[in-house]
Amino acid sequence: MTGALGSAALVLTSLGAVTAAAVPATADPCGFYETGSDAFYNHCTSDGSRVVIRVEVAWAPDYERCVAPGKTWLGPADKIQGAYYVGRTC
Repeated sequence: MTGALGSAALVLTSLGAVTAAAVPATADPCGFYETGSDAFYNHCTSDGSRVVIRVEVAWAPDYERCVAPGKTWLGPADKIQGAYYVGRTC
């Protein structure tokens, strides 16, 4: 019986290792983030909703924008200071 449990544990461990390896290490984070040169907002959802975000801009007025699920380019990283969900859909 111990051998069967050990075999089952090995199979489950192997499956876990495969699952962990399938997740890309460079996945885009949810919400606002910057790369070396660009600013993005990643709306992570599984329901297909579109949301309103507030974009904070350096040396210019902030503005609101409707974004779809996934990654949206906001502009150059040196001009965009941040972005956040304002609590409503669009």
